[in-house]
Amino acid sequence: MAGSARIAQRDVPRRRTFQAFENRGFARLWLANCLLYNARWMQLTLLGWFVLELTDSPWLVALVGFFSSAPMLALGLVGGILADVMPRQRLLLITQGTNCLCSLLLTLALGTGVVQVWHIYLTILMSGAGWALDTPSRRSLVYDLLGLEGVTNAMALDSVGMNASRMLGPAVAGALIVLVGVTGGYAVIAGCYATALFLLWSLPVSQGPRPGPRQQSLGRNLAEGFRYVRRHRTILAIIYITIAMNLLLFPYVQMMPVIARDVLHVDAALMGALQAAEGVGALMGAVLIASAPNLQYHGRVFLGGSLLSLLALFVFSMSRWYLLSWPALLILGLGSSGFGAMQSTLVMLLAREQMRGRALGVLSLAIGAGPLGSLLIGAVASTIHPVFAVRMHALLGIIALAGILLLFPVIWDRTRVAGGQVRRGSSTAGGG
Repeated sequence: MAGSARIAQRDVPRRRTFQAFENRGFARLWLANCLLYNARWMQLTLLGWFVLELTDSPWLVALVGFFSSAPMLALGLVGGILADVMPRQRLLLITQGTNCLCSLLLTLALGTGVVQVWHIYLTILMSGAGWALDTPSRRSLVYDLLGLEGVTNAMALDSVGMNASRMLGPAVAGALIVLVGVTGGYAVIAGCYATALFLLWSLPVSQGPRPGPRQQSLGRNLAEGFRYVRRHRTILAIIYITIAMNLLLFPYVQMMPVIARDVLHVDAALMGALQAAEGVGALMGAVLIASAPNLQYHGRVFLGGSLLSLLALFVFSMSRWYLLSWPALLILGLGSSGFGAMQSTLVMLLAREQMRGRALGVLSLAIGAGPLGSLLIGAVASTIHPVFAVRMHALLGIIALAGILLLFPVIWDRTRVAGGQVRRGSSTAGGG
């Protein structure tokens, strides 16, 4: 009898950690997202190395990251509006169908030897545009499938998949460069997009009428999204932290081929393994978050993880040894998992239903700070040194987060869901 009780107790955390997978629609969406995340990380790793070998220019390598994330700046909020006004599954099929076609065309260009640098930039730009337009819809579909009570666990599990791809994508891309070359590697990316497209097509989504801005102009919807976020101080703090992280933390990835080759003196396979270290740490953190019982202070996980990742980036910038750089990036990934898992979760919990898509669109727009960070780190790396550029970004990020916490201490409070409820029980009224 005691043995049965112990087995039951062991089963409780398992059910809590993987509870969202009981929904078949979410399981399919999760798998499709994992394939898309892996394809994106493989693209960045493979094309960054290819451009470095082709041009030997840190600036042109940084432009790969710029064109990948620039569409978020231009289209992120539009994607949020589309998530509110059109069938989300249809939007996903359009964007990922386009990505699949573009990846097949680039594979053909690589195989025939006619590829030029502008072909790479155009392909990664189209991929980034699809990402910007459909990210709010993919996030909103999680809420549609699981509702308020399931969204934290589901987003943590989505973060597990995203962070596993940060481990697998670069490592697989680096190995493929060595084993089958860039062309073979990109053929694998095209296969990922094609499989994800099929899974999205098969989603059992039944979405009834929902309140939305169907009769309003694009300009008015944009203005409403900004006004709503500006009035909600917690969401506004999330937006500012997102800008800081995408401007100052994540652009370091664009310098990885340069640092791996010229500072750590390793080949493409070890470069992929180095980038995978961040994914290992992020996966560990995401599993811990998914397993956390009764999480009430989402903002503390969000801000604390962000700060930890920036401190780890600073340590990485000081390293000249591969064996020190690898664990530094693992800790960076552990911290960034808190940022990644809580970023969209907080917005979905805090925003009113009729404004959720537009609030996520503003979040996507904040993620669009990434291309500006890529340009900045590329310019500093070209004029001074890649290591100095990474170190400067880390220090500026730490200062920025400290300032945001001073201006918006509300981010440290217990999470308050839309409608005035406090997450998990308290009766204190919420803002927004």
